[in-house]
Amino acid sequence: MSRHAVVTGAGSGIGRRVAVRFAGLGHQVTLVDINPAPLESAVKECREAGAQTVRAVIADLGSANGPGDMIAEAWSAAPVDVLVNSAGIYPATPFLSLDARSWDAVLNLNTRAPLLATVALAQRVVQSQTANEPGRGANVVNISSGAALRARPGAAPYSTSKAALEMATKASALELGQYGIRVNAVAPGCVTVNSNTNPVTEEYASAVSGNPLGRRGEPDDIARAVVWLAGDEAEWITGETLRVDGGSSAGAINLPLHWAPQAGSDARIRNS
Repeated sequence: MSRHAVVTGAGSGIGRRVAVRFAGLGHQVTLVDINPAPLESAVKECREAGAQTVRAVIADLGSANGPGDMIAEAWSAAPVDVLVNSAGIYPATPFLSLDARSWDAVLNLNTRAPLLATVALAQRVVQSQTANEPGRGANVVNISSGAALRARPGAAPYSTSKAALEMATKASALELGQYGIRVNAVAPGCVTVNSNTNPVTEEYASAVSGNPLGRRGEPDDIARAVVWLAGDEAEWITGETLRVDGGSSAGAINLPLHWAPQAGSDARIRNS
């Protein structure tokens, strides 16, 4: 069955691969971004992947009315079945340089926008149920980050925004489940996105990319998880954050042994 998936931050990186994966399944996709040029390129890629219909919406989701207006525009074309909140920014701001403007810029886009978009979608879903489609629900997938669990130098607003997003995911799921709306999150580890909006140095990427599976993530690793979580196979999952990080959240892979046995000793457990 064809569905209508709306993906924010779809011009590049994780959002783009999520949109292309939905397109490859033959769904309708609406791609949302603030930058027209990469959005146009992403639309073309989705068409080539086999999307039933592809639409583009240019929106400033960091503004107060941006998320609601975006949902209204997408819904006017077709009722929305899936919303993937992938748009976000990751500026490097030393703590002593923080001010209200820099803080608000991150929290408004990374946390407030997904929440308001979810509210706007839920309102329309509930209205449609009351009017003529009592069985219609929806799925929301928020893109969080490993930074929600571990603070990083220069990323106080970002880490806070993603931690708050994970709680907003739980709160949304708690209240919207009765309407058939599932809300979950995917938290990527270090993913190679080559983003001009959110550039990172190789030094930084190397420092955070250690994990038990031994490689950095790719956008498609996250896209596969998002599509699964929004699909029927995950129909009894809501309010959860799926960590797709190569196991990096399991622990610190690069630490030395905390106790070094003496030379010639056997560190195995011995029978007494």
